[in-house]
Amino acid sequence: MIHYNINFCSVYIKKYYINFIQVEKMLKGKSGIIFLAGCLLFFAHVPVVLCMSSGPVVYVAGDGSGDFNCDGQDDNLQINQALKFVAENSKYTTVHLKGPFTYVIDDTLLIGSNTILEGDSDAVVKLVNHAGWANEPMVPLIGNKGSLSNITIRGFEIDANHDGNTETPVGEGYYNCICFLHVKNLFVYDMYMHDGHGDGLRIYDCENIQFHDNTVNLPGHDGFYAVESRNVEAWNNRITCRINSGLRVWNSDNVKFHDNFIDSYPNAGPGIQIHRSSGSMDVEIYDNLITNTYGPGIWVIGTAGAYDKSLTSCHIHHNIFSGSGTNKNIQWVGGVLGSGFHNVLVENNVFDGVHNAAVVNMYKTDDNAGPSGKGYTTTVRNNIIVNTVPRKTKGTNTGYGVVNCLPKSHNMVLEYNCVYNNAAGNYKNVNHPTDINADPLFADSKNGDYHLKSTAGRWTGSAWVKDSVSSPCIDAGNPSSDYSNEPEDNGNRINIGRYGNTNYASLKGATPVTDSKIPASPGLQTSAPTAGPQISEMYDNRLREKSPEYTYPSKPCLDLGNSPGVGNDRDIIWFDLSGYADAEKISSAVLSLYWYYPTVPKTRDTVVDLYRPADSWDPDHVSWNKKDRGVKWKNAGGDWYDKKGAAQGKTPYATFTIKSGTLPDFRYYELDVTDLVKEYVSGKYENTGFLIKTRYENSDYVAFYSLECDEGDFEPKLDITYR
Repeated sequence: MIHYNINFCSVYIKKYYINFIQVEKMLKGKSGIIFLAGCLLFFAHVPVVLCMSSGPVVYVAGDGSGDFNCDGQDDNLQINQALKFVAENSKYTTVHLKGPFTYVIDDTLLIGSNTILEGDSDAVVKLVNHAGWANEPMVPLIGNKGSLSNITIRGFEIDANHDGNTETPVGEGYYNCICFLHVKNLFVYDMYMHDGHGDGLRIYDCENIQFHDNTVNLPGHDGFYAVESRNVEAWNNRITCRINSGLRVWNSDNVKFHDNFIDSYPNAGPGIQIHRSSGSMDVEIYDNLITNTYGPGIWVIGTAGAYDKSLTSCHIHHNIFSGSGTNKNIQWVGGVLGSGFHNVLVENNVFDGVHNAAVVNMYKTDDNAGPSGKGYTTTVRNNIIVNTVPRKTKGTNTGYGVVNCLPKSHNMVLEYNCVYNNAAGNYKNVNHPTDINADPLFADSKNGDYHLKSTAGRWTGSAWVKDSVSSPCIDAGNPSSDYSNEPEDNGNRINIGRYGNTNYASLKGATPVTDSKIPASPGLQTSAPTAGPQISEMYDNRLREKSPEYTYPSKPCLDLGNSPGVGNDRDIIWFDLSGYADAEKISSAVLSLYWYYPTVPKTRDTVVDLYRPADSWDPDHVSWNKKDRGVKWKNAGGDWYDKKGAAQGKTPYATFTIKSGTLPDFRYYELDVTDLVKEYVSGKYENTGFLIKTRYENSDYVAFYSLECDEGDFEPKLDITYR
């Protein structure tokens, strides 16, 4: 039923505004009844908006509660109306898709500049069955027309409905989830995209692109594909490939791919693909876990022939490759496979059980000469390469550690690697004067722990422990490599392997851990702590000013502080303390947060403060504006009390400072919450958890791992000493 307020409201229908004051005047005339009947018939078939939300958010819903309301058929009409309204009204910035609801679309959702398209995590945009769209030009589910800037897509699910469109081939340009051309400042994050015929995100000629904290499952082409774009960064994504690559760039410059998890479905391609045919390319790939890819873990390929060596570089470091290259039909598999690309540096990685070779220069077959040109150099330094196995097609005499199949045009320089136990041998067509060939003595490689055993100290993820033996890879790397991030005693030389020149490099000698940068209990733990009451339930949520109505219950990071153009982020955390009966038995309580991002030097101090939330809150509904479904905070961004009992006060219960100019040191930072926890346990206050924010909220953004980070050793933790 449509309710009319003829004195105050206007109706927005597609591109038309109808003022009901004019309707009222017409109703007084002889044609009024006919006009009203026509309007009612028109409104019965065209969704309308009455009394638009005050801004900056416009709501789309499937239950009648939105500014624009959908019915599960041709929902692209209403969503596009909402996007058009935001584009034409500067007071509005955001279209929010309310869930739970599945929005079925039969045409592209078109976004304009300065627009956020967001949704609840249970809001689903789904391609209609048997869509029948063209692939030339490509028609995506979400796209744009013309050159645009400042676009954000976040928070909801895209079901590209592969099984409902099986008449269409995969990997040929059909039904990309998101595709943009000529966009500056594009941010896609916290998305779940799955079951497609095409790419998760594809971009052409775009600049300043961030793709992070997404799950992309079984796309029909690449998870993320950037073509002729600049300033491209992808991180904290979890991608399972169906066809082609997890992450891919072609002729794109200033590219960073880091902290991603990539695995593969049979028939997929490389985990990461770097392709150059023209222009400059500067690429850095680091801190990724690439496992069981069907094609090579990383494929670095140049197809232009000879070119100026200064135009390209590709730095691949601190990654783990496990089981890469399982394809039964191709020869070009391995850990890192490359040809025709100048200045490739592969250092401080671990390769375990990959197929064909861990690092190999080759084109698509063993005897293919590859692109024209010569003098292509790949430097392989400080890596651990073990357990390489033969590939699954034409596998005879394959399974080397390092191979150069193109010795006439490509040079491989090996420096201080550990290469061991590879099926066909350790090397083919390469010199290796400084390598070692010994068991690296991993802590537990079968369960993915590639830290090096050490009699002086090894990091377990939560504590430093001592082993009965020490790895030969400790202090065995290139003497000229930087080791400044390794804790003392570091032997003044970098370790070989994934953790060389990191805060979790295994130790040299017998000196206890004393570096203040290293989180640990006093000394080195050699036994389990004494058991006491256990915390059985906990949850955390991000409060984001830019998405004031959106609930973030299950994201891998806790964002804090201010990012220009994004706004402020705060976090709220709760731990069950019901197991602690006597506050007087609590001698200490420490909340620890693991800092890992951003990976650029900070320009100012970040002061992190902790307060007591003023009220209980629901983790399924809490947001920047609300503490529960339909219940607002008194103050947007959360209500709190400080240590003096002042509402919205400025005396925190606990605080720490991250100094300007520092990079993430990948350790826990501690907040002493003893007084507050004792107040909760004693019953003085209801246990409402912890509200955490930065003090100044001025260009001081930092990110910590959350309880949902899938990195069990790095989650927030509350350590209570109870006697």
